Amino acid sequence: MYTREILEDRHSPVEDGLPLQGTWTRAFEEVDLLGIHRPFSFPIPRGLKNFRLKEWLTFTIQNDRFFIRARLSNLKLLHDAMVIFYDKESGERQIFQKLVPGSSWKLPNSLYNSSVDSRSYGFFFRIHNWLDTNSIKLELDIKERGKRAAFTAHAAFDLASANTVPQITNQLFSERRSMYTFKAITEVSADIVTGGSHIQLYPKTTSGLFCDYKAYLPYRMRSTWAAGLGFDGDNRRFGFSLAENQIKEQFKNNENALWLEGELSSLPPVKITRSNGHDSDWIIQDMEGMVDLIFTPKDYKRDIMNSIIVHVDYENPLGVFNGQLLDAHGRELPIKNVWGAIDKVALRL
Repeated sequence: MYTREILEDRHSPVEDGLPLQGTWTRAFEEVDLLGIHRPFSFPIPRGLKNFRLKEWLTFTIQNDRFFIRARLSNLKLLHDAMVIFYDKESGERQIFQKLVPGSSWKLPNSLYNSSVDSRSYGFFFRIHNWLDTNSIKLELDIKERGKRAAFTAHAAFDLASANTVPQITNQLFSERRSMYTFKAITEVSADIVTGGSHIQLYPKTTSGLFCDYKAYLPYRMRSTWAAGLGFDGDNRRFGFSLAENQIKEQFKNNENALWLEGELSSLPPVKITRSNGHDSDWIIQDMEGMVDLIFTPKDYKRDIMNSIIVHVDYENPLGVFNGQLLDAHGRELPIKNVWGAIDKVALRL
């Protein structure tokens, strides 16, 4: 059975100018990867180091009917805010996205009592991190545009009520370049107003996955993430988050995790493959017999941006997972029509 060592709490993932490698269950008080000395093989100014450092926050919220994805990214050449609101019953998807060249702000270096917001014409996106009170809050206010309805949402992720154990990792691309992650599955309460309707999501039936990333990404980056949330036959809340990327020593340290009733199980490296076109099934498996999933797309979105210096190819199918997972105790968790999403990203940035 695969296991991964949980390390003692640390103030930061950088010590004495070097990135740590490992997995923790308590958030760092500060995450500043600019503290890494000479992350590249040659010395470069701090401003250029900052330019190569990318960061993003993502939120997934769902109950038995509605599925919401939100992302706030600072990729230095550009930053973006995106919200997807999907009605599983009707199959209707609303997409709200702002893409702005340059970077006039940065995401916080701490999840303890910090905030960030993105404001532009007709679009407001605020995140307030209160890990010192086990809470993360999300506010969205998007004005009506053309045939697109206005969208307002207030959501609160409660890390205390679900007894959630978060997973924090720092993984190495090279000796001095790393990717930090914070992930947690929580109860979520939310109020949403869109299209003249008021929708309320209740914590006992609504789950959320919150992720925080900071990374010295390779210039050419390819990654695939898969995540799903749901309740099993005994009405136990669970969620999983899996990734395949260019990290070194993936067996020793990766970001793959399963949460069942708040208990964290670290999962081994996985392969995420797709045999044919965008409407074909995705296969997600490991070599330890703990992950065996099939993802069937129900709704598909792809964004491509090409220029001389920038290439972004982002696929984001929504759909259902089937198969099974094993937790850290070797117990089987059947996965039956569990809603989730895949993010397949190719970057030259």
